[in-house]
Amino acid sequence: MSIFHKIREHITDVLYIWRQEMKQVIRDEGVLMFLVVVPLGYPLLYSWIYNNESVHEVPVVVVDQSHSALSRQFIRDCDATPDVEVKYYAEDLNEAQSLISRQIAKGIYLFPSDFATNIMRGEQGTVSVYCDMSLMLAYKAVYQTAVVESMRLGAGLNIKKAGNFSKREDAITAQPLAVDDVAMFNPSGGYGSCVLPAVLMLLLQQALALGIGMAAGTARERHRNGQLIPDDDPHYRGAYRIVWGKALCYGMIGAVAAAYLSMAVPRMFSFPQLADGWTLLLMLLPYTIASIFFGMTVSCLVRYRENVMLIMVFVSVPLLFLTGVSWPQSSIPGAWQGVSWLFPSTFGVRAFIRINSMGASFGQILPEIRILWIQAAAYLGMACLVYRHQFRLARKWSNRTE
Repeated sequence: MSIFHKIREHITDVLYIWRQEMKQVIRDEGVLMFLVVVPLGYPLLYSWIYNNESVHEVPVVVVDQSHSALSRQFIRDCDATPDVEVKYYAEDLNEAQSLISRQIAKGIYLFPSDFATNIMRGEQGTVSVYCDMSLMLAYKAVYQTAVVESMRLGAGLNIKKAGNFSKREDAITAQPLAVDDVAMFNPSGGYGSCVLPAVLMLLLQQALALGIGMAAGTARERHRNGQLIPDDDPHYRGAYRIVWGKALCYGMIGAVAAAYLSMAVPRMFSFPQLADGWTLLLMLLPYTIASIFFGMTVSCLVRYRENVMLIMVFVSVPLLFLTGVSWPQSSIPGAWQGVSWLFPSTFGVRAFIRINSMGASFGQILPEIRILWIQAAAYLGMACLVYRHQFRLARKWSNRTE
């Protein structure tokens, strides 16, 4: 048999397996849901939830024991901000705490009876701020509003006491040291712009792994002896052909999902988009390939269709933490950082955030790109080993039945 005939036979088998796998994906509602519906629908749901970017009008309760002009001015200033809404007044701290315990309010501003007296004497006045720490965004709104308004009120009192003769002197008295606050990479300071890019890339890996795993579980339930491949089809006659045929099918679906998640969704919800087109392509290519071969390798653990959901749903939240988005990478223990190297999402998320939210160039994400290609090669080899084992099982079963 000539080498050209072997190449033609190899390509024919790969295309046949690709066609059969594509038919199975289209006919299987569960696989179709994970590979198509989940990448299309989940990003829209998450983005709509976080579309406001930050928390506004957080309800607080005020305990004003001072009943002074200064305390009322402080309360009015806080209520005028977009982050806090003074919604309730309480006679004492116990009544205010009852509102917090019932989740009616998220914070308490307590003005003691000597609040204005101490300030007029030239002493330090105190405003006690109690925050519900169960939601960090609400805590940030309640606490930072109180800090900003206390500094503004203090600056106004200092100006009155200074006896300045010009507005320039008043400005220096109010703020002797000017601080320019520049929000880098996230100008709006939004929670969605921070977290959603990581979720989008993680969702691509999880959707591919779920779809591939469910297809593998379906194949094991359908074929005899728990095999991933049929033992009576002459086209399934080599591990490499099987792996490449299936990878071609999932690669076509993954390419569409990757383009949608990385370009369409951020544009629809005005998330930062600083990535150059070619840089984004060179990042998504190894990440998608590595995710596909990762899913094919993990599919060896799937005995039944439902198993893959238990596996991937269980690891979804830990994988998000291991990317270093919700928790600093430098604070993750070394052992867990080693575990994170096993998953393409770790480096795919980091590379995508750097190029899309921070405007990094290809050279600046080159370490992540190299690791993704290494993962793609490693999981390709492992997938071939898994399917070679299944190929041998199929041949033994076929010889036994003969």
